Amino acid sequence: MADARRGWDAVSHEDAGAASRAAAAAGAGAGAAAAAGAGAGAGAAAVAPVFGRKPSAHVGEAASAVREDSVRGDSAHGSGPADSDREASAYARGGAAGDRKPSARRGAVDPVKALMHRHRELCERAVDPLEIAAGLEAHGVTDRTATRFRHRDVFSLAEEMYARVPRAGDPAPQSEAPDTPKVRADWALLTLLPGALCAATLAGLRFTEGRPRLAVAVVGVFAISMGLRAAVRRGPLRAARAWHPTTSTRAWTCGLLAYALLGDGLLAAGIEGGPDGPPTGGPDSPWPIALASVLALTLAVVPAAWCAHLFAVRARRRLATSRGLEEFASSVRPLLLGVFGLFLCALGGLLAGSGAWLGEPPAYAAAGALGALLLLARLLTVHGFTHAPAVILAATGTAEALALVSVFVGRLPGCSLLARPVETVAAAWGPGSVPALVCGGAALVLLIHATRTLTRASAHAAHGDTP
Repeated sequence: MADARRGWDAVSHEDAGAASRAAAAAGAGAGAAAAAGAGAGAGAAAVAPVFGRKPSAHVGEAASAVREDSVRGDSAHGSGPADSDREASAYARGGAAGDRKPSARRGAVDPVKALMHRHRELCERAVDPLEIAAGLEAHGVTDRTATRFRHRDVFSLAEEMYARVPRAGDPAPQSEAPDTPKVRADWALLTLLPGALCAATLAGLRFTEGRPRLAVAVVGVFAISMGLRAAVRRGPLRAARAWHPTTSTRAWTCGLLAYALLGDGLLAAGIEGGPDGPPTGGPDSPWPIALASVLALTLAVVPAAWCAHLFAVRARRRLATSRGLEEFASSVRPLLLGVFGLFLCALGGLLAGSGAWLGEPPAYAAAGALGALLLLARLLTVHGFTHAPAVILAATGTAEALALVSVFVGRLPGCSLLARPVETVAAAWGPGSVPALVCGGAALVLLIHATRTLTRASAHAAHGDTP
């Protein structure tokens, strides 16, 4: 770091020397100014080899433009492209060009160098230009802003900043493609654990009765929850430590899964005047339990993990090949929608297979909407967007709880109007339509939010705490 700080100080001394030489060149005349501009272009071309990178074409273009601006500025006493450089320099320092009154005529400025000083920590810790591009986008720098620095896009600007940044040791040049997640046997096997434990629990419930069945159910629920916890702690479904879901978010997620297991049967029994007792899980149960939906959702952890892995790998590859933020966003958006559709197809197949094995009608709408909601919430959390999933999951759980409560509160004298909306929807499309509408609406909101956030380059920057 000491060498890096001396490098930054050297850059600052070079700025002062360049300013004095430019002032002297301005007094000498147009010919001397053109010579100074040529020297600046040669110096810019010599910077990149020092740091082990080839000079960017934009650096040469910028140097050529500086020479032309110097000649025109000395003959016309200053206006034109040089003013654009001063505007970019003022923007890089955090202000507007019109907010400051120049005290004396200055030569050609280097706005990229000022931007490097403003984002000094980002440039020092970056391991490749893509990380600088993602950081600039996170700070609000767009392709249109990059044109003020004489670059066509943020990626080109990041390449010049990476090539010019002084760093200790000057490590070997990095590859153009960012680090992509690798398929590992540990997380691939852990994704199978929740579905296997759920299937074992359901098999145990079939061969037991009475208190042994209750014990099998309690142990099975605990084992499945631990299996889910292990599956999302490793691999592509793992969130960085700073982005772990809060306790309330986990509680709402468990509540949504509990409603998928018990909610539809309890709602139907409540509308008919029941229930007459707790569920037993057998054919003579006072109200049915949706075992097929829970089995399919636990098995769906496997396609969810592989879809998340596919999205992360393809997005980072396109980040390496894209030449602009808009180009990257337009290429990642169909990728996100395709991965989302692929997961829905896999979940539909699991619902059909689970229903056939357990002899239950599959709840495609309710369980499919819940699976889509949980996948989108996890994708957003993995990439650092935790607020929207927490709010949407809490709102969805609250809506489903209110739907159940309204049915039982409607039995009180004078409160029948409270239960009428839920009863109307259930009578028209069945009890499963209530969670289908609630979870489907929530999933649609998260999908729209994901198409705006997961298509940013900053969402796919490499983080040290992620797998």
